[in-house]
Amino acid sequence: MSSTTRPHAVPPLLSRLAGVAVVSAALVATGGAAIAAPPAEPAPTRGPCAYTPTPDEPAARPVPLPPDPRHTPDRGTVRVTLRTNQGPIGLTLDREQAPCTVQSFLHLARHAFYDRTPCHRLTAYPTLTVLQCGDPSGTGEGGPGYRYADELPTDLPPAPTDPTGVRRLYARGTLAMANAGPDTNGSQFFLVHSDSALRPNYTVFGTIDAAGLATLDRIAAGGIAATPEDPAPVDGAPAHPVEIYRAKRGR
Repeated sequence: MSSTTRPHAVPPLLSRLAGVAVVSAALVATGGAAIAAPPAEPAPTRGPCAYTPTPDEPAARPVPLPPDPRHTPDRGTVRVTLRTNQGPIGLTLDREQAPCTVQSFLHLARHAFYDRTPCHRLTAYPTLTVLQCGDPSGTGEGGPGYRYADELPTDLPPAPTDPTGVRRLYARGTLAMANAGPDTNGSQFFLVHSDSALRPNYTVFGTIDAAGLATLDRIAAGGIAATPEDPAPVDGAPAHPVEIYRAKRGR
């Protein structure tokens, strides 16, 4: 891209719509009857990560809230392998970079939340090339039934394709969380297979190994599934469907 060209606008990195809370007015009976009390707000976990239930957005697959100890593990890395029908994708999770995110991701993997789930979205914009996974429903709307706060990166370099300096470089091999706005992290994540330019609004919590990048390259080379409305899409389901058979700690 020319340095004078404006970056392409792209949709949010979580295509699901935020849940719409439907508020019903309480019915008040005459004759001094009591007014129905509104339901209590669900309580978050009591540790520093404060994983918060989202009853308006129930879990796409049943899973308990993650453990939330007084001190979230925040040192070292953890290896996780996504076994997919297109090949292995090895991940290195960084506890120091995003301790609450790593804690949640490992919890979901331990409970087989990611097993037998599709990667529902592939993008091929000039400034955004990612594979998005982590929704068992495959619709882009599903999550784990809880949310937690962002752990945003502060050291990403400016994206060379953005002359405004607003967007940052999410480099090839980056592993990050998708979201539907501030502090709405759940289960969906994205794998960056070519350098991408994004506002630094997405938690980075690890990297992808060389074998995983080779798998992503094969998936990207297959392109995006065409539809009657869009015969040459740059955003949509992968033309070669991607399924995570198992998310396993270790190699």
